[in-house]
Amino acid sequence: MGDALKKFLHSSKLRGDIQALQIKDVWEELMGKTIAKYTDSIKIYGNKLYISTKVAPLKQELLFQKENIILRVNEALKENIIKEVIIN
Repeated sequence: MGDALKKFLHSSKLRGDIQALQIKDVWEELMGKTIAKYTDSIKIYGNKLYISTKVAPLKQELLFQKENIILRVNEALKENIIKEVIIN
């Protein structure tokens, strides 16, 4: 049953939503309390991670940390999914 569910999720459109929920659960742990507090939303579409915040200095900080974010998120997902980070 577990393998069947994994195969379904791998090909399903729900995959990104489920992965985004996984990331939201550990976002504070991955990036720290301050960044987590001011992050408005996290979404995954395909191999892109979209991070939304209204705080301009945080946007700049996230832009500088793109490669680090990709590494940490992929490690948390235990898959090499995220190839690009887009900051809104």
